[in-house]
Amino acid sequence: MKKRFLMATAIVSGTLTASFAALGFAVSNRLMYVKNKDASLILERETNAKRYDEAWYAQIPKSEQWVESANGYPIKAIFLEPHTTNRYVIICHGVTESKMNSFKYARMFERLGFNSVVFDHRRHGESGGKTTSFGHYEKLDLQAVVQALKLHVGPSLFFGIHGESMGAATALLYAGIEDSADFYISDCAYSDISEQILHVMRTTTPMRTSLALRLANVFLKLRDGYSIATVSPREVVHKITKPVLFIHSLPDEFVLPDMATELFELKQGAKQLKLFEHGAHAQSFNKNPEDYEGAVAEFLMAHDLVRPNPLTASLVSS
Repeated sequence: MKKRFLMATAIVSGTLTASFAALGFAVSNRLMYVKNKDASLILERETNAKRYDEAWYAQIPKSEQWVESANGYPIKAIFLEPHTTNRYVIICHGVTESKMNSFKYARMFERLGFNSVVFDHRRHGESGGKTTSFGHYEKLDLQAVVQALKLHVGPSLFFGIHGESMGAATALLYAGIEDSADFYISDCAYSDISEQILHVMRTTTPMRTSLALRLANVFLKLRDGYSIATVSPREVVHKITKPVLFIHSLPDEFVLPDMATELFELKQGAKQLKLFEHGAHAQSFNKNPEDYEGAVAEFLMAHDLVRPNPLTASLVSS
């Protein structure tokens, strides 16, 4: 009887262990290899919405660069230079998107007197990299793009970083290790990826506990070399000394606007918060383009980050 009991216990224990391992592997797989949007569909979407203009792109002075990441793969970047200026903005897209989604912001910054750099995050668009890490490795890729821009422009460089969703979290995480930009614009960043994943799981799957996430974290450490606990903009935002504009849409149910408010409150020194009444996740610009540009212009003017010009003044006053 005792032998049978021990055997049954071993079988149950083995089955549970295998089940937990399978769950942890599956969830970590979902995170590491999140499904990206099709490039042709992004192009079609942005073109149809008139946020990307092929004629504009054809005529704008630009150069393409392959930037080598410290993580060991090439990053595809495009330097858009409509102005003769030392003022640039690096634009970081969100997860599943590509640099194509960044051109609308590049055109906005062009109107505000800036050149820009758009690039593909690791495992997105044309860039290398095998996994997505939601900011952990991406912040080092951004660091490489910053260095490439500094070499491109020289010591007179004045630049900001704009990020959307994962790109915003990446910008804040980068600033936490190297606060070298003159300003940052964080559009719908999550304050902590663990909480964000749990929120998505609880609102889109039957899983309601953190067990799956804890198991996934074990496999992420083994398979991708990092812990999701390190992907937490809330832990570094207090280190940022340069001005930050936090943007979010109140109807965002994917990344809750409370996260933007939390980051804003934790940030010390120069900062602004803009909450839009309309727009789902990462839709603040798409649903409020004029007000969005006006908010950015106001932020730049308020912190002496842009040279005054009639267009900027009209955007602030409107």
